[in-house]
Amino acid sequence: MGASTTMTIRVTPDLKEKLGRLAENTRRTKSYLAAEAVEAYVNRELQIIEGIKRGLVDMEAGRVTPHDEVMARADQIIAEARQKRARRP
Repeated sequence: MGASTTMTIRVTPDLKEKLGRLAENTRRTKSYLAAEAVEAYVNRELQIIEGIKRGLVDMEAGRVTPHDEVMARADQIIAEARQKRARRP
């Protein structure tokens, strides 16, 4: 692990107890597990935000497909899949 810094957070007693059990069962420290959880959460949220930003840029640039077209294509795909499934022996 690279350089690190200290951060204090507040959690419920129940969560602290669960984290303690998890640490014991995985032979990891509570600090390690908490850092891993925070990192996973932050990375996931940043990916969501970046995706939203890309979508907004596409929308502003006119790179969109009307809802009716998307739904018609989805209906077509579903109908074709059902037909294919019905033809199976």
